[in-house]
Amino acid sequence: MKHLYCSLFGHKYVVSKKVTYHVKEYTCKNCHEEVTTNGNGKLTLLTPKHKEINSVLERIHLKRIKRQQLMFDR
Repeated sequence: MKHLYCSLFGHKYVVSKKVTYHVKEYTCKNCHEEVTTNGNGKLTLLTPKHKEINSVLERIHLKRIKRQQLMFDR
């Protein structure tokens, strides 16, 4: 029934995780389908490969932010 609603009216995506400033993961409110933004900025299904890519991106992004904060604190 949840998929029927989404097939008729479309998905209602909500940001579930912010990976970086530009890359986010979204979840549909109704059917709980998970998508993420790809390199072109379009939404793609969140496969295990994309989850791994997003986790690596997030780790790199957090390290960069910490390094910048250390430089500004000096």
